[in-house]
Amino acid sequence: MTGIPVTVERASASSAVRRFFSRRSSWIPVLAALAILIVMFIGAQAYFGNFLTPRVISSLLLDNAYLLILAVGMTFVILTGGIDLSVGAVMAFTGMLGASLLRDGLPVGVVVPVMLLIGAAMGLAVGIMVQYFDVQPFIASLAAMFAARGLAFMVSLSSIRVEDPTILWLQSTRIQAAPGSWFITPTGILAILVVIVGALLLAYTRFGRTIYAIGGNEQSARLMGLPVVRTKLLAYVVSGICAGLAGVVFTAYTGASYPLNGIGTELDTIAAVVIGGTLLTGGSGYVLGSMIGVLVYGSIKTVISFLGAEQSWTRITIGALLLLFVVVQRVIVARSSRR
Repeated sequence: MTGIPVTVERASASSAVRRFFSRRSSWIPVLAALAILIVMFIGAQAYFGNFLTPRVISSLLLDNAYLLILAVGMTFVILTGGIDLSVGAVMAFTGMLGASLLRDGLPVGVVVPVMLLIGAAMGLAVGIMVQYFDVQPFIASLAAMFAARGLAFMVSLSSIRVEDPTILWLQSTRIQAAPGSWFITPTGILAILVVIVGALLLAYTRFGRTIYAIGGNEQSARLMGLPVVRTKLLAYVVSGICAGLAGVVFTAYTGASYPLNGIGTELDTIAAVVIGGTLLTGGSGYVLGSMIGVLVYGSIKTVISFLGAEQSWTRITIGALLLLFVVVQRVIVARSSRR
């Protein structure tokens, strides 16, 4: 008789351990991305000898702040099981519109909110097509991508230089972040703030919990009485706002706007989010993982730049990593379903 309680206790302990790792299995792709980032840092430092310097590491955030902002918005959409291919074109359109309005003399305090509102409106349009007209997210966002790119060309066929001191200040100002050559720019601070706000929304609000529920099983979320329609619309609006803000940051980064800006950026954004551990099927992922994915992407570009190789190798490497992480995700999903 004394052996029975021991057996039960061991079984319950084993079950608890399985639940522990099951709940944390969604962190495995994130930790894998972090491991790849660390290995890249160590390998690059060993090969070049001057990779892990304050200037290079600080520039990772400086050069990819706009992509990080886009990745946060894309994370919200992919978590619902959707996709948004319009973010690069919306970034270009809002950048062109903002540069045009600044050239016409409107104050930056008016122009930036207009850019954010335009981004939100584009995101809402995609959400409405998906939710109310039952258009596949791929097709709806593809249509929005073409529309936004066309609108960018309607603003101007040529580049518009930005001379507003406030916009230029966002990128030109170097704030010493630590002793030595470490620095951060206002655009980098904006990107970090967006990451923090996005992470808090997903972790500690009903909106965030509903997003995870929709991505996990939309039908179950409806049966639970969760606001599925409103939440999916808001997810696309968040992505649109992030695209508008990325338009501000990218305009500050380049000092000009051009209608062809951001071509292919939507694919870079999706790749960074997936490499960061967010499941393409939805329901699992973290903003922090997307940030790591962006840093992996930026590190690959920097390493290839150090090597003096063609930038086409960036695409090849990102494609290989993307394939690897999709396979890892499928394995995790298959193991979870067997449980």
